[in-house]
Parts: sequence; C-alpha cells; structure tokens
Amino acid sequence: MRALLIAAALFAAAPAPALAQAPASSAVLTDASKAPANATIIDGASWRCNGGSCTASGGANQPATRACRRVVARFGAVSSFSYKGVALTAEQIAACNA
Repeated sequence: MRALLIAAALFAAAPAPALAQAPASSAVLTDASKAPANATIIDGASWRCNGGSCTASGGANQPATRACRRVVARFGAVSSFSYKGVALTAEQIAACNA
C-alpha cells in the first residue's frame, strides 16, 4: 500500500508533457479582395484571413501542393504558401496557381 501511495505521489508531481503544436499553415493572396470575411474550412483546416494574409489550424494530412491547390480554388491565386510547416517554392506556387 505504501509503495502505491509513493508511486501516486511521484506521478502527480511529475511535470505534464507540453502539448505539441502543429506547424502553422499560411497563405498570402495576390488579390486581398477575394479573402473570405469568415473562417473557411478546407479539408479540415480552418482558414482565417486578415486582408490578404491567411492562416490556418488543423487540416488533413496531405501534401502541401495539394493543400495549396485547394486553397487557390476557393480564395484565388497566392504569392506564398506553407502547409503544416512545409513552405512551397516559387515553382510550386506557380504550378499551384495554374
């Protein structure tokens, strides 16, 4: 019984592991007037825009290039794009906007 109490006390005293935050997703729209006024869900990611600068949290596990095409289909062309910490190159962004 004593060992159980000691184990419980040690478990309670141990620091809680920090919650891992997913890398941010972001897009800069080439035409800020196409930015939605409200949050928009695309493939599970909640996109919010402030002017032409948009950020997202969450989202499906998919390649950043696919996520970019899905955002461009809803918001219009982008000048930069990253999805869950993966930033697209200029060539990838050009292909995404095509």
